[in-house]
Amino acid sequence: MAYSRDVSIADAIKSYYRLPRTHRVHWSKARKDEVVRAVRDRAMSFHEARERYLLSRTEFEQWEADYLADGGDAGRMQDA
Repeated sequence: MAYSRDVSIADAIKSYYRLPRTHRVHWSKARKDEVVRAVRDRAMSFHEARERYLLSRTEFEQWEADYLADGGDAGRMQDA
């Protein structure tokens, strides 16, 4: 897939996850799951997610717990 010259490889990878650019969005379950998935897949570091989305460690851990409770990575494999 070709990207324009002003898009970094890191940003191109993150675009795969449909991540919001800032914290100023409605945080639906799907958006929270995408952030958790990006961190778990190491497309984005936990610290980058915290800075970008103004998350506390506790808040992220709750998002991750909800993600895993709903099947998390296993649920993703069933969709593929």
